[in-house]
Amino acid sequence: MTASFVCRTESPLPVERLFDLARSIDVHVESQRTAGERAVGGVTSGLIGEGQDVTWRARHFGIPLTMTSRITRLDFPRSFTDEQVKGPFKVFRHIHEFEQTPTGSTMVDRVEFIAPLGVLGRAVERLFLARYLERLIIRRGRFLAEGRIPGNS
Repeated sequence: MTASFVCRTESPLPVERLFDLARSIDVHVESQRTAGERAVGGVTSGLIGEGQDVTWRARHFGIPLTMTSRITRLDFPRSFTDEQVKGPFKVFRHIHEFEQTPTGSTMVDRVEFIAPLGVLGRAVERLFLARYLERLIIRRGRFLAEGRIPGNS
């Protein structure tokens, strides 16, 4: 059984700009500063592309975690998908979709995941993991929508 959620973010930015911000390793690191997230392997700065991997280290729930994700699909500037290839989840897939609007653009994040540990993992998903991940994606979406660039406040 896969857990999932969808987040929608409106932005005044052009769709191409929002798309590139969403696949920028540097912007991701800045948006996840509170978790101490950093890129430690694969593509560690700049824009990640189709077929490329990035390995992240972060601390969530006070636990140090390492996760390697791969961009498995990229259709500039409409969508890209990243999927865990190694890490704490049994399955983790994040589909990013973008659309130009009259006032800027819209980004839709579709996240699907399965926690490890079988029945215990499913209980954790329902009790707090899904809400935690959704809040994290909402915060990241707002950060991207503002168009902030690392090093420029």
